[in-house]
Amino acid sequence: MKRPLVNITPLERSARVALGSLGVIGGLMLLASAGGALAIVLELLLVLAGLDLLVTGALGHCPLYRKLGHVPPSLRGPA
Repeated sequence: MKRPLVNITPLERSARVALGSLGVIGGLMLLASAGGALAIVLELLLVLAGLDLLVTGALGHCPLYRKLGHVPPSLRGPA
């Protein structure tokens, strides 16, 4: 399987990994003391969003950027 091209800058990758980690850890901590069904659903969504940021940051590839055709200027080749 071919690895997707990197379409996220190094700074954005670092930020995604950091925020994703916080989201996962925070969501899991909140789940430990969750009360109602709505709270559980929202906290699971926080964990999933954190995992998405963590994975896209680690891989350096954002599928949404690819669909939109977005490539950061610093990653574009010579014109």
